[in-house]
Amino acid sequence: MRVLVTGSSGFIGQHMLTSLQNNFVQCVPFSRKNGYRYTDISIDLINNEKIDVILHLAGLAHDTNNVNNEKLYYEVNTELTKDLFDKFIYSNASTFIYLSSIKALADMSEDILTENLTPNPRSVYGKSKLAAENYLLNQSLTNSKRIIILRPAMVYGAGNKGNLNLLYQIVAKGMPWPLGAYENLRSFCSVENLCFVVNEIIQNPSIASGIYHIADDEPISTNDLIREIAKVLKRKPRIWKAPKYLVNFLARIGDNIKLPINTERLHKLTSSLRVSNGKISAAIGKPMPVSVREGLFKTLSSFK
Repeated sequence: MRVLVTGSSGFIGQHMLTSLQNNFVQCVPFSRKNGYRYTDISIDLINNEKIDVILHLAGLAHDTNNVNNEKLYYEVNTELTKDLFDKFIYSNASTFIYLSSIKALADMSEDILTENLTPNPRSVYGKSKLAAENYLLNQSLTNSKRIIILRPAMVYGAGNKGNLNLLYQIVAKGMPWPLGAYENLRSFCSVENLCFVVNEIIQNPSIASGIYHIADDEPISTNDLIREIAKVLKRKPRIWKAPKYLVNFLARIGDNIKLPINTERLHKLTSSLRVSNGKISAAIGKPMPVSVREGLFKTLSSFK
């Protein structure tokens, strides 16, 4: 089994390469950081390298600082995916795995997110991911080919540089968590669980084409996440319940000047987003190997 992996030098890509190689899968990594251009991937290259699976991880990540413009999101997340898929269709490869995002479905929801809900993304990031999904799903496939679209919840693991690291730094510096008044439940996705799912899909051709959500089995509140961080650091958690009206006001100011909080970051830290992994678990026939608390403990311990 030979797998072409785009975005191989990124956070997820590095974990994925290690996981695939540990499962005796031969990888052909592609990354701009390694001097490759994705336009270098051709039908001839796919066939000459005897690629069985294209694992498309490359993309423009969610930008909480609003640095990237809308056009760039569509160029990277949508057009690049369309171009690579068009080459896949005419190649000898049998499986195309696209790493989308749960943000292609929704940015927040009171409902548990399942694959049969109608997408309604609000961010440009989510809309660009959904545009790529729609293109893939509208293509005709022969019986010899399949396309798998994966929508993970927020992925975390060793080397993670997102909001989880920000929360860790707050607790590590002895600062209080001021957003205790916000009650929420959010699903996360251990990078180990994501790698597990991809390995299972690659090894099991009976898993059908379609969209699959990936998340740890249980969601967790941000307040409990603060407690988990404090446990790793052997500290007493300091959770304050600052008035919501004051926090929301400061977040709006943070949209215009540099503050530790802005509306985008506040939304990610305090809103609820629960993701069902029932469909992929049923398709694989196995539970996720890493629980949310186990995965968080490993990740948080790696920050020390």
